[in-house]
Amino acid sequence: MAEDEVKVVVVDDDEDSAQAIATLLSLDGYSVLTAKDGAQALVLIEQYHPHCVLLDIGMPGIDGYELATILRERYKDDIILIAVTGWDTRQSRVANTFAVVDHYFQKPLVPATLRRLLPPLVR
Repeated sequence: MAEDEVKVVVVDDDEDSAQAIATLLSLDGYSVLTAKDGAQALVLIEQYHPHCVLLDIGMPGIDGYELATILRERYKDDIILIAVTGWDTRQSRVANTFAVVDHYFQKPLVPATLRRLLPPLVR
C-alpha cells in the first residue's frame, strides 16, 4: 500500500451492500476493505488504520452505534465516521449514532455525496 493512499473500511452485515460500496470506492482510487460486523471491523481497523469508516447502524452483535462509540473513544477524531442506515431516523438508536459520527446517510447511498465527504485522493 502506498503512503499517500486514502484507506476506507466499509462495515455492513449485508455483504452485497458492503461490496458494492467498496467496489465503487475502489474504482475511484480509494483503498477499501470490508467487514461484515462490528467485531470484525474492530480488528480490521486496528490493523489497517483507515482514514474513514462507513458503518451500517443495524448490525447484529456490535451494532453501528456501539462501533462508532468504541472508535470515537479509541481514535478520537483521527478517523472520519460515516453512518449509513435504512432505518427510520426517528428511532433512538439511529439518533444516538448520528450524535457520535461525523456524517450520516439514509440508504440508498448517493455516491457523489459520499465522494465529497471522503478525504481527497492524491493524484
